[in-house]
Amino acid sequence: MGAVVLSGRELASELREEVTRRAAALAQRGRPVRLAVVSATDDGASAWYVRSIASAAARVGIVCDVLELGPQAGPERITETLRTLSADDEVHGIILQTPLPAGAALEDLASAIVPGKDVDGANPLSLGRLAAGLPAFAPATAEAVVRLLEHHGVPTAGRRAAVVGRSTVVGKPVAHLLLDRDATVTVCHSRTRELAEVTRAADIVVAAVGRAGLLTADHIGAGATVIDVGTNPTADGGLVGDVDPAAAERAGALTPVPGGVGPVTTALLLRHTVQAAEG
Repeated sequence: MGAVVLSGRELASELREEVTRRAAALAQRGRPVRLAVVSATDDGASAWYVRSIASAAARVGIVCDVLELGPQAGPERITETLRTLSADDEVHGIILQTPLPAGAALEDLASAIVPGKDVDGANPLSLGRLAAGLPAFAPATAEAVVRLLEHHGVPTAGRRAAVVGRSTVVGKPVAHLLLDRDATVTVCHSRTRELAEVTRAADIVVAAVGRAGLLTADHIGAGATVIDVGTNPTADGGLVGDVDPAAAERAGALTPVPGGVGPVTTALLLRHTVQAAEG
């Protein structure tokens, strides 16, 4: 008997329905919701993702402007674009798409996004506020992890959680979000000794490294809940996660890739944008 599949599609649908209602109410008051996505790359996967955001936004009544600066754009141009958008009262949410051109650092550029419009939690100020327990937009992927756990009724209070990955996009913020929900959290990374011993002892395992099949069945304790954040492209154009499929034989529950964290992430980006417009 394999693991229970923790799909994200139903939750994403619920979130989109909520966003559609709230966006329509704002439009009726003469305040159409507007999201701006700034891209400075010719990466094919990134372009696909930006198109998917724009398409999802249109379906829920949010205007999405995609600003294609091109891979030759320097940090100064990107920063100026973000500052201009931050000062524009008609723009409610701003996303800086990665990857960035060589020599451009996300944390430096994202500092130009005012926190109130930082709907993907990229500004270091947003992460700092999150760590301090203050109101802030969390990175949508990190929030998607905890929303999925809540949606499927997976308890976190008093549970041991192992987060594999320490990026500011997923690993660190999801650790803070789990701590806020009274989990006991261990953050693992490339220098963690005996990784399998640490993850096997966890009730909840969050895999967020970006390496296909990094976590095997040996890394998962019997009955554990596994949230697979990985989206690793395959040669045939598909996607696989960070967790080897064989882990499903030991896990009690496991998110699919695709169809798990991804749909919820996009829906939360749109929800954050509506929240920013309402604020």
